[in-house]
Amino acid sequence: MSRVYNFSAGPSMLPESVLNQAAEQMLDYEGTGQSVLEMSHRSKAYEPIIYGALDLFREVLSVPDNYKIIFCQGGASTQFAAIPLNFMNGSGKADYVLSGSFATKAYKEACKYGDVKVVGSSKEQNFSCIPELDKANFTPDADYFYICQNNTIYGTRFTKLPDTGNVPLIADVSSCFLSEPMDVSKYGVVYGGAQKNVAPAGLTVVIVREDLLGNARPYTPTMLDYKVLADNDSMYNTPPCYSIYMCKLVLEWIKSIGGLEALKIRNEKKAGILYDYIDNSKMFSNPVKKSDRSMMNVTFVTDSEELNAKFVKEAAEAGFVNIKGHRSVGGMRASIYNAMPVEGVEKLVDFMAEFEKNN
Repeated sequence: MSRVYNFSAGPSMLPESVLNQAAEQMLDYEGTGQSVLEMSHRSKAYEPIIYGALDLFREVLSVPDNYKIIFCQGGASTQFAAIPLNFMNGSGKADYVLSGSFATKAYKEACKYGDVKVVGSSKEQNFSCIPELDKANFTPDADYFYICQNNTIYGTRFTKLPDTGNVPLIADVSSCFLSEPMDVSKYGVVYGGAQKNVAPAGLTVVIVREDLLGNARPYTPTMLDYKVLADNDSMYNTPPCYSIYMCKLVLEWIKSIGGLEALKIRNEKKAGILYDYIDNSKMFSNPVKKSDRSMMNVTFVTDSEELNAKFVKEAAEAGFVNIKGHRSVGGMRASIYNAMPVEGVEKLVDFMAEFEKNN
């Protein structure tokens, strides 16, 4: 069976070598006579998997010692409530930047718990850029400052972090996690759903500075209290065991190909190939401000809804699947996460050129 090029925004494609390794170990993981799918998370067999994954995450991302790494469930969307419950615990204030759909959802959730201020929004520009920020508008005594670093639906990203001073910066990095090196020390918290670059759906990774833990609101559900999860090594309850195992395999793969520096070079090359073609095309265009373009999610359109639909249909028939844009914006979107090979982007561009020629 030939594999397609999967441009889905998530769940997305995984490295083929990782899938092959998981397949080989499906029935018998390293001589245990059982699958990881069947293991007790309290067993001696599973300990090296979860602790190995936690250690590898710290190593690959260069996470400082004063940060806790937590594996949890509920997706990134559950963290929209967990963030204010854990951290809006001083002044009861927080600043949010609305740069897309998920930042807006996080803002609306946070409004249930305190005084939340929008300090920048690109909604009027249809989220085609990262909003200009004026530090004079920031709340000096905010408990935290929140951004969504890469906007999956609209194809934008923060290329420069806002200067929040002593206010902890919290970032949803779901669709850019592990795509390039990151200075974790610039953040109070970074978190993301795993289903883009890290592992299959079901796992969410939260990295939090230790001094921010331990002040969750009294009515915070136990399973949303980051300190409880951190103190129990992400095993207060049964964690998403198999997704954590797959995460470990992906981290091993990242190390084997040269780490995040090597991935950054490869990801920049893929994005460059696709954006260069779109910018020189007479049929396709990208609506995003060039300085704010995502390296992971490339959006593009023609000037016709009919032509967009035709392109999506014929692309799928040619083996380029899940390239339809999000239902809220239409058009097309090619998500070119870590596991997408350069060859896949090159072949997509060849297909786009042929489609343009024929239409």
